[in-house]
Amino acid sequence: MKSIVTSQYSIHFNSTCYTELNAYLQHSNFSKIFVIVDTNTHNFCYAYFIAKVETNLKIEIVEIEAGEIHKNIDTCVGVWNALSELNADRKSLIINLGGGVVTDLGGFVASTYKRGLKYLNIPTSLLAMVDASVGGKTGVDLDTLKNQIGVINTPEMVLVDTHFLSTLPQNEMRSGLAEMFKHGLIFSELYWNKFKDLSLLDIENLDELIYESIVIKQNIVDIDPYEDNLRKTLNFGHTLGHAIESYYLSNPDKPNLLHGEAVAIGMVLACYLSFKLCDFSEEVNQEIKDAIAKIFGIITINKADYNPIIELLKYDKKNEHGNINFVLLEAIGKPKINCLVENSLIINAFKFYNA
Repeated sequence: MKSIVTSQYSIHFNSTCYTELNAYLQHSNFSKIFVIVDTNTHNFCYAYFIAKVETNLKIEIVEIEAGEIHKNIDTCVGVWNALSELNADRKSLIINLGGGVVTDLGGFVASTYKRGLKYLNIPTSLLAMVDASVGGKTGVDLDTLKNQIGVINTPEMVLVDTHFLSTLPQNEMRSGLAEMFKHGLIFSELYWNKFKDLSLLDIENLDELIYESIVIKQNIVDIDPYEDNLRKTLNFGHTLGHAIESYYLSNPDKPNLLHGEAVAIGMVLACYLSFKLCDFSEEVNQEIKDAIAKIFGIITINKADYNPIIELLKYDKKNEHGNINFVLLEAIGKPKINCLVENSLIINAFKFYNA
């Protein structure tokens, strides 16, 4: 796969990753390398990665606990302290080896430690490959409120090696598929249609779909890097998806929901709202629900949970001037931003999802 070169950084794939990384390290003047991992990527990914790195620089490992619940300022403080104790200076390089939690948190740590260190992302989950590691968004959650603290700061490069997908459990692969579905729904009906029969999917096809998904996201980010307009469309399904994810994280009696699983629910809800408010096809709305349910199933949302989830919408990052702004669809590949939705219609969307 051909490398994707943007105005600020490059995205390299598979074997090219390590050729480019080693050339970069050889021609840079770094003092030390710090690899941020979580407990899973330390066990399953680090040995494979480090065997391909060619450098005489000292390499230190900084490990964090795995899971969204640890994507917070307390974890950042632990990493900042580790960097300080290990004598990280402004010429140190941060390498984030992990899924979305590691790339989001590691990017934020790098962007803020000593007012900013250079960093690069090596995503190990499908979700991070197609979404979290690309575009320069870094940050952490505030309690269970998603991504409330962070900055936009691009990495030096992103290295996408699909070998790491062999380390993932099935639910993590599904989680990443949700973001790929999203890219099709907001950008390309042709791309969306490729996911209608996943029984035809093999590793080669998956590599091609990952590449296309990254191209879609990067094209949007290149036009609107700071989310003033077009980049907001990448939040399709995330307004309610993030609220559902936060609500389930804060309720120990609820099942654990991965980010992509919550976004999948959010996309079904957003398509229903699009049908009601934007003349989105009722037939296509049902087709999308059926396609997503086939992969993710239906996680019944209780009536008692409707209003607490709706209450969390006030924390959504797209909100402006007191308005909760939704991304909806007029058609597949034709998103509409800054849509206002009545709470009663959101409740009807929950009922449609549960049905």
